[in-house]
Amino acid sequence: MALAAATRTASLAAAVLIVAMVPAASLEPAAANKDADALTALRSGLKDPDGALASWDPSLVNPCTWFHVTCDGSNRVIRLDLGKQKLSGPLAPELGQLDQLQFMEIYENNIEGRIPSELGGLASLVGLDLHGNRISGPIPLALGNIQSLKLLEIYGNNIQGQIPSELGGLTNLVSLDLQDNSISGPIPATLGNIKSLKFLRVSHNRLTGPIPRELAGLPNLRVADFSSNNLCGAIPATGALKNIPPNSFANNPRLHQGGAYVPSC
Repeated sequence: MALAAATRTASLAAAVLIVAMVPAASLEPAAANKDADALTALRSGLKDPDGALASWDPSLVNPCTWFHVTCDGSNRVIRLDLGKQKLSGPLAPELGQLDQLQFMEIYENNIEGRIPSELGGLASLVGLDLHGNRISGPIPLALGNIQSLKLLEIYGNNIQGQIPSELGGLTNLVSLDLQDNSISGPIPATLGNIKSLKFLRVSHNRLTGPIPRELAGLPNLRVADFSSNNLCGAIPATGALKNIPPNSFANNPRLHQGGAYVPSC
């Protein structure tokens, strides 16, 4: 009787130990599978005439052997390179589950629909390049949450709505390129908070109002283009903006050099 009880106790202890070990042992594959699920959701909504995504086999343990996908040493997806692949269709909201993603490059395809607001949860993202597609709808306010973001390249689409003031919270941003869209409304003064900004392109949109004088206080600004909008008032001629060439302000009939700065016009 005592021997049987001891045997049962030992077996129970072993079972408890195994159960306790399972979460730690399976954590990495589970995270990798979450990444695979997100990419599979993207693939399922896209048309892929050249078979660029043919290697994306969801039955594999993780997506690290798939073409156009780069992983880190923990088999987590850190980079997605899908530029110029003739893909069409929407961006899947599930892409917001790629919480270790650093670079999302899906440029010069035929991507349609909106930028998912779920991308605002990608806390490790450094570069988001969606230029040269057919994306419409507004810029998600949630993109302003990505403190790690350095490159936001969404030019050459059909994006509407206004530039969110929340983008002023991207304090590590180096390049903001919104040109060649259908963006309207004012340029938010909060962009003057992005002291790291070197490149600012908002040309060929439908922007109105003055150029915020806060932009003149950007210490690292090297290139700016405000041309071909409906901006108005005096061009701030101090700080970073005094060295921007005149053609960067062209084709704004109500914009002029000289005169007092007026915050509304």
